[in-house]
Amino acid sequence: MFKIIPNKKEIGAEIICDIRNINNKEIKKIKLALQRYGMLFFKKQLLTSKMYLKFAKNFGKLAIYPRLRGLSKKFPKITVVQRKTSDKGPSFGEQFHTDSIYTKKPPRFTMLLSKLVPKKGKGNTEFCSQYLSYKNLPIKIKKKINNLKGVYSSKGPISVTTIEREKEKGKTSKELKSKHKIIKKINNKFAIYCSPGHFVGFDPSSKDEIKLKKYLFNHQIKKKFQYSLAWKKNQLAIWDNRSMLHQATRFKGNRIMHRITIQ
Repeated sequence: MFKIIPNKKEIGAEIICDIRNINNKEIKKIKLALQRYGMLFFKKQLLTSKMYLKFAKNFGKLAIYPRLRGLSKKFPKITVVQRKTSDKGPSFGEQFHTDSIYTKKPPRFTMLLSKLVPKKGKGNTEFCSQYLSYKNLPIKIKKKINNLKGVYSSKGPISVTTIEREKEKGKTSKELKSKHKIIKKINNKFAIYCSPGHFVGFDPSSKDEIKLKKYLFNHQIKKKFQYSLAWKKNQLAIWDNRSMLHQATRFKGNRIMHRITIQ
């Protein structure tokens, strides 16, 4: 069985299938759905790490993420995102952002596979469609940001959530910075490509930079562009970092996610 069920306003979609038995025709449908909806999730996927990697490779070259530890020497490209009941402070990724935008070639896709989850409704991941965000942007603002680039840093506002992870690795990472155009064309659609969690300025800068930044960030994450994904065990999600912002939500409990980033 293979079925695509779009969420309200097409902010993501659920796909019903068994990834273990996926065929090339269905992979093509998944890729087209990812282009259209920005985020897809698959419930009840009993995948080994080998199966998980095999599925991920259908979407591009797998990346190594230096800020989290690898699952094992055998599976270094699967990283572990874990929260314990004893953890204090924000969850990893708790602020709207797009992954690793501070690099010259940020990963196009991110995958998460849930291995251990808290009670229902806790630890959701929230997504914001930047297709809808751009579509609903006033024309005068579109013109204003059309030729602007954003400057992003790994030491930006969201970096506070990486402190505990870096402690686990026993080292402090150096700052990475990059610039990317704020308006991105994806096939025949436009999206706002700007990560509030990593943003440190506009290029070129302007007198009304603070005002413009405040307006843009508030617009990007409006509730009408959002979908909150509830997790169940053995659930997989994949999203396009170019067209979706996402954030973790704070909760108390135990959770283990296996993460893959794809160039």
